[in-house]
Amino acid sequence: MKTVFSGIQPTGGIHLGNYVGAINNWVNLQSKDVKNIYCIVDLHAITVFQDPKELHQNILKAAAILIACGINPEESTLFVQSSNGDHAELAWLLNCVARIGWLNRMTQFKDKAGKNRENSSVGLYAYPNLMAADILLYNTDTVPVGEDQKQHIELARDIAIKFNNDYAETFKIPEPLIIKENARIMSLKDGTKKMSKSDPSDFSKISLEDRDEDIVSKIMKAKTDSMPFPSVGEDLSDRPEINNLLNIYSFSSKLSREEIISSYVGKSFVDFKKDLADRLVSIISPIRNKQIDLFKNQDYLLSILKKGSNQAQEISNKKLLEAKKAMGFVNL
Repeated sequence: MKTVFSGIQPTGGIHLGNYVGAINNWVNLQSKDVKNIYCIVDLHAITVFQDPKELHQNILKAAAILIACGINPEESTLFVQSSNGDHAELAWLLNCVARIGWLNRMTQFKDKAGKNRENSSVGLYAYPNLMAADILLYNTDTVPVGEDQKQHIELARDIAIKFNNDYAETFKIPEPLIIKENARIMSLKDGTKKMSKSDPSDFSKISLEDRDEDIVSKIMKAKTDSMPFPSVGEDLSDRPEINNLLNIYSFSSKLSREEIISSYVGKSFVDFKKDLADRLVSIISPIRNKQIDLFKNQDYLLSILKKGSNQAQEISNKKLLEAKKAMGFVNL
């Protein structure tokens, strides 16, 4: 049975980009013929400061949203990363296998640290090794990721290969599963930047917790340009905001971009945006409402996460002990 593993940070405001690029794909991958393991990666979240009370709430909100989106705890293992100490322990072992030069090439650290690199946490620098541990603990075959995360899977592969060569054949070499059907969702304010939780403008992103009226307002105020609605076959490489809205419309309608453009040729962007907003409300509203109901029943959420943690540890404990034995540790 193939194993699929992936994770999402509980940093609040899980948005449309997360849903299109990750969560919806996780839901579609669920199958009794595949072992699906999905993790709320709270240890990754603290690479930058998190308010403890907010983090606690956001972990439970993330669990509620994942279930509301369609992650079925009966078909998938859903758990919180910090509830399984094997992740942190294996990450330390892999810290001693990974090379500094490998981490220096990681583009996401450069992007997140920016000019404040010397004041960034050690965790932010070394978290790709923790991500490798997350993946390698579960004999993972494939990791569904966007193109921007592919580099992390390549690092996990490099670490696994070096460990296997230095010690013993211990880790399966994972493969990235790049979902190409859905284009990356970009900011509603700047079509050249990915939709991000950390963007200070709330109008740059659509949260899965947004009210219907907020979704409509954000789409109607989304940046476009002064040019007419595009024609079929037009090159939109220099019109990133229009390109992004068409991608969102295509996902929400299951129509091709060509079909969408044909429907709105000669019409205004106002008509296009109104219809797009309606489609997004029809998708997000039931997710939001179910999430609210689930979040009220925190005992249920905790029971799901506890069950998932137990399931995860049954697999990870064996792999961690195998790795420690290969390195020469005394397992008591």
